[in-house]
Amino acid sequence: MPLSFRIIPERGLVVVEFAGYSGIDDFMRASAAYVAHPDYVAGQKQLVDMTRIAGFEKDYVRFMEIQAAKAERLAGAGVQSLCVYVAPTPIAKEIATLFTRTWADITNVVIMVQDTEAEALALLGQPEGSIDEMLRAAGVQT
Repeated sequence: MPLSFRIIPERGLVVVEFAGYSGIDDFMRASAAYVAHPDYVAGQKQLVDMTRIAGFEKDYVRFMEIQAAKAERLAGAGVQSLCVYVAPTPIAKEIATLFTRTWADITNVVIMVQDTEAEALALLGQPEGSIDEMLRAAGVQT
């Protein structure tokens, strides 16, 4: 699956993973599944791993519509959320920049882009040096 997520409730964290080619419909399905998940909580920290993304659908209008709906949901929740992207490749950086730009005027979402998993995990207050290590420590199958 090009886009998946795992919620780690005890850490207040959701790990989102992109792999291969991701389309707008993949974003929509994953977003809907995330908010419908029983462990979803508004304001959860997000770690978005883009190390394995190979490409993405460049339908900017639909992308902006999805982001606007997410922004409205977060603004209505009245909580702040920290989202850190791991973007080590040019394609990953391109999509992370696109996400970052869509949140530029939203004060309750703090976005950071990092080159390495270790840097991203440190910003999120996680002691592990890699995502796999963190998932194992949290008892989540990798």
